Amino acid sequence: MVDSVQINLDSLNLTDEQFYQICQDNRDLRFEKNAKGDLIIMPPTGGETGERNSEINFQIQLWNKEYKLGKVFDSSTGFKLPNGADRSPDASWIPLEKWDNLTPKQRQKFLSLCPDFVIELCSPSDSLKPLQEKMIEYIENGTKLGWLINRKDKKIEIYRQGREVEILDNPNTLLGENILPNFVLNLELIW
Repeated sequence: MVDSVQINLDSLNLTDEQFYQICQDNRDLRFEKNAKGDLIIMPPTGGETGERNSEINFQIQLWNKEYKLGKVFDSSTGFKLPNGADRSPDASWIPLEKWDNLTPKQRQKFLSLCPDFVIELCSPSDSLKPLQEKMIEYIENGTKLGWLINRKDKKIEIYRQGREVEILDNPNTLLGENILPNFVLNLELIW
């Protein structure tokens, strides 16, 4: 099991364009940057986690095709959060208004906004605490609803604006609440 690696880049002062170019030049690696500017290199996921991630994105995309309320993104999409961090949630969604407010050029790079909805899927190589901190960061930067899926313990942590984290033990489904109306994630295919 390979953990992520965090590299302090204080002396380099990496620009957004340089970070974007590093990501483009190393497409086999997954990068994020925290609010302090440290570079985080994450190992690729294994087959089982990748398949579950694909299932999650499929279910959200299927719902979105029916209701046409926004745009769905996978784990390869970078978001520049208001606090300066560059993050790539495993699955995310933004309403159409946010997408429509971006210029064609802005849509080509990392999106300078925080998704309204995010999912992080805890893979066997992930430590839970950094994912929980990332979920809090999403909420603090504007995410309205976030799900941290811990397959190993069959627990879901639900993050919402202005509320305590709710923890569910082994649920069969999750509801998109008023953020993703009528969306139901079937967890039987994820566990």
